[in-house]
Amino acid sequence: MGNAATNKRIAPRKEVSPIHVSYMTSLDDFAKIAKNCEIVEASSSGLLLLVKREDLIPTALRKNLTLDVLIGDRIFMHLDEMNLEISGVIKRTKLLGKKGFHIAVDYSEDAPEYWRECLMDLLPAPGELEEVE
Repeated sequence: MGNAATNKRIAPRKEVSPIHVSYMTSLDDFAKIAKNCEIVEASSSGLLLLVKREDLIPTALRKNLTLDVLIGDRIFMHLDEMNLEISGVIKRTKLLGKKGFHIAVDYSEDAPEYWRECLMDLLPAPGELEEVE
């Protein structure tokens, strides 16, 4: 039996069809951090976003190899397809090379568990949404 404290994951992750996030903004000073991000994985406690370097708004962030300065920041973001704003805390970041960065956001403090479970049911799995032309 493993120690429960060593496993930080609260909820299972679900790979999702990329959900467009039009902006990510700091709740502290309302400065925009990034635009045109995508949610690529989700759980009932957190969201994993892919952010391209050119979509980071502050010049200081675009020039860095790490976004660790953002860890602990309270943010909110707008999910376009769902016309929904979600707030949370940036828990970790990771450089992905030329692809940009992953930013993990924990949104469990700001939303009740049943609401988060419903959101998980509504987020489309890869291939679930077909592009209509």
